[in-house]
Amino acid sequence: MFHMKMATPKMSEPSITISPRAAARIAEILKTEAVAALFRVSVEGGGCSGFQYRFDLVKERAPDDLIVERDGARVVIDPISLGFVQGAEIDFVDDLIGAQFKINNPNVTAACGCGTSFSV
Repeated sequence: MFHMKMATPKMSEPSITISPRAAARIAEILKTEAVAALFRVSVEGGGCSGFQYRFDLVKERAPDDLIVERDGARVVIDPISLGFVQGAEIDFVDDLIGAQFKINNPNVTAACGCGTSFSV
């Protein structure tokens, strides 16, 4: 009798990463908070392309949040938003347009000029 073994995904690798620039900026922001805080990345409906990224400082995480840490930066992502940013990188850019967090998301099929609105 022939049996196939199902492959299981590696859970040791985070499904979203933080660039060194973003980690430094997030850690800098979190240091200014009087109470320990977390940097929340979420996806919500709206914007010109269907979905938009949202960045918030929160005091606690939900039990089912994913936590990603790098160099003092602690980022939390809820499971629904995680589905939209699977495999993405959180970056921080400072250019002529201004300084902002940017999500380098391989799932995006279209984005608008604002940099925070996208479709999958």
